[in-house]
Amino acid sequence: MKKIKCIILDDEPLAVELLKNYANKLLQLEVVLATTDVFEVIELLQKQTVDLIFIDIQMPELSGIQLMQMFNKDNYFIVTTAYANYALESYDYRVVDYLLKPITFDKFHKAVTKFTDFVTLEAKETSNYLFVKVDGKQVKINPKDIIFIEGLSDYIRIHLQNERLIVLDNLKDFINKLPSKDFMRIHKSYIIQLDKIKSIDGNLIYHELGSTPIGETYKGEVKRWIGNRD
Repeated sequence: MKKIKCIILDDEPLAVELLKNYANKLLQLEVVLATTDVFEVIELLQKQTVDLIFIDIQMPELSGIQLMQMFNKDNYFIVTTAYANYALESYDYRVVDYLLKPITFDKFHKAVTKFTDFVTLEAKETSNYLFVKVDGKQVKINPKDIIFIEGLSDYIRIHLQNERLIVLDNLKDFINKLPSKDFMRIHKSYIIQLDKIKSIDGNLIYHELGSTPIGETYKGEVKRWIGNRD
């Protein structure tokens, strides 16, 4: 089981020790840092990433909200505080749970379980998507939205229902990133999503964007696919 690397930050030394003691009772947690010094946390996060940060809101030098603003993109948080009025504001960030002091081990354990369940669900959802590089930025797409893919020498053009994306890639490599049961190469220059096929007539496959040709060397594979459907 992969350990959850975590940081514990609170301006009260007793609170830090309590949460560290709780964390040490859970085999899935690995405490990377437990401290009252917010700047020690900042220094660490500038060098490495962790999975989870237990963070107090009210601290004298820098508030928990300010720290979450700084590192919200790459970290998840479980807020630990004596002040319920911060709950709404904290949920603007990647807060998985909100624990009001005094914190019992049972509440702590439930919050960690909530985090692991959340990460597991997020991983499943993420696995259903692809990231492709378009104009220098990573664009998330769902393979189910792809109708067909066209090879353009060193580039590919991904045809979605209402959009076309030009991506620096090639068909040979890109087809390996797609669910094999859902896509088939039908031409040296084309990949089709099987669910998007409306009809096949001669050397043409028809779909909602028009038609795509079947290459001579791919006719046998298309025929086998049709036969398996029968």
